[in-house]
Amino acid sequence: MSRAATAPELVVTGAQLWSPARSAATAVAISGGRISAVGGDAEVLALAGPETERIDAGGGALLPGFHDGHIHAQAGGLGLLGCDLDAAHSLEGYAELIGAYAARHDGEWVVGSGWFGDVFPGGFPTRDLLDRIVPDRPAVFTSHDAHGVWVNSAALGLAGIDAGTPDPPAGRIVRDSAGAATGMLLDSAGELVTSLIPPHRPEDLRAALLTAQQHLFGLGVTAWHDAILGAYLTLPDCLPAYRALLGSGELRARVTGSLWWPPAAGPERLPEILDRITAARDAGFAVRSVKIMQDGICENCTAALIEPYTGVHPAVRGDSVIGSEDLRAIVAGLDAAGIAVHFHGVGDRAVRECLDAVEHARAVNGAVSWAGGCSGGADAGPGPRHQIAHLDVVDPADFARFAELGVSANLQPLWARDDQEILERKFPLIGPERARFHFPFGSLRAAGAHLAMGSDWPVTSPDPLWGLHTACTRTAPAADPHALNPESAVPAQPEQRLGVEDAIRAYTLGSAETSGLAADIGSIEVGKLADLVLLTGPIGAADDFDRVRVARTLLGGETVYAA
Repeated sequence: MSRAATAPELVVTGAQLWSPARSAATAVAISGGRISAVGGDAEVLALAGPETERIDAGGGALLPGFHDGHIHAQAGGLGLLGCDLDAAHSLEGYAELIGAYAARHDGEWVVGSGWFGDVFPGGFPTRDLLDRIVPDRPAVFTSHDAHGVWVNSAALGLAGIDAGTPDPPAGRIVRDSAGAATGMLLDSAGELVTSLIPPHRPEDLRAALLTAQQHLFGLGVTAWHDAILGAYLTLPDCLPAYRALLGSGELRARVTGSLWWPPAAGPERLPEILDRITAARDAGFAVRSVKIMQDGICENCTAALIEPYTGVHPAVRGDSVIGSEDLRAIVAGLDAAGIAVHFHGVGDRAVRECLDAVEHARAVNGAVSWAGGCSGGADAGPGPRHQIAHLDVVDPADFARFAELGVSANLQPLWARDDQEILERKFPLIGPERARFHFPFGSLRAAGAHLAMGSDWPVTSPDPLWGLHTACTRTAPAADPHALNPESAVPAQPEQRLGVEDAIRAYTLGSAETSGLAADIGSIEVGKLADLVLLTGPIGAADDFDRVRVARTLLGGETVYAA
């Protein structure tokens, strides 16, 4: 056991300790906000003094604080404070929530988020329901996945969208048989309306971020990586709120972020983006990466696939947001500047294009020999650690390239189950062969890929225990209101399940490594920050994640949440 020089302020004993691998130790001591000793109960208690606070874990699992590697915290907070449809999963439920919100708020616009496509016949909502509920004001609701915007006739009229309006680049206006806009706008088409919404007041955005922070503390999340620093659809730029809360000392979680690369921007924008990163860093916010969205989502046929979607005529392969040559030049320029790229890659063609761009950057900027795969540390190789998030469909030929190129697989584990929306909307579009490798966590792990995890909240719940449950069982948590069909309780692609230790590592140390914070957080070791989460019971089998909850969250040794 490593010993503290002086009596610690706090000791936790009687724990089942994950460091993030399962440890024989049962106790930790905390001094000055950092872990000062790790060992057995008797050894650690012997270090305590009369003023030392003592916490008996009662056999509960003690883990490093969860680290959400891909999240939109301000948007999640706005959802909690606004018209959040996440609490329902039916037409009746949505109508009730929207009607009640519109009655309480007499503003110029009615804005909300969180709807699921499988609630609507055909998978897409239309303006008709919103017109009945909100006939007199523009109404705008972003889908839970943030790739669709549902609007009423008033919003379409205000934006001037009619049968003659062309689809914008990387977006689509859904139309009826007569060519009229139905009220469903996909990807960048949503901005035709959302750009008109009056901006949020700065104080509202700060309140949203603080609300999100406390909500995440309650789920054991002590660190996160914000995947978009910039404006996107109805999501306002969150960087000003982060900077304000950093200045006031109210932002307490360990937060990093990726600066948004505008989809229409070419390599000529590189100097401007690098200047913005420098400005954010000078303001005290840790920006080490750029977010590039390379495609959309399968459900909208905007994810970029190698082979065409099934059952779609004419043959559709989805959209590559940035052309291959421009993407290679952009990634090479960022890589040379020491900036990592946080890619959005859903379809197998988009994933391959991202990997190809990294391979080009490695060739241009110097060969990189990454070691260690899943067990590799934050400094397993020179150069920035690029990552690809989502990875709904990956061609098996590309599994090994993640380890070869040092590209992290950033997984959103709660998505990896057979929900109704996936069975009815997604699988018919991608076909059975690609569905075999739907969220191929196990295949990526077997190929040595470095794994990180995040929730993509507010796309889905930010609860890490729910995500870990699904990563390890490929089923939905029992309490998830969006898992209404019986198939979600049956393991989906069971060969793609992760082991408990691999999953915990990905949601703690793995994400800390991709965020560049592994020297201070992500494992329970002497000298690291005492960011810890204590659960109500031990973790043995994979389904234990669905039986335990968060009992206490510690940030720098201070309790920021207690059940």
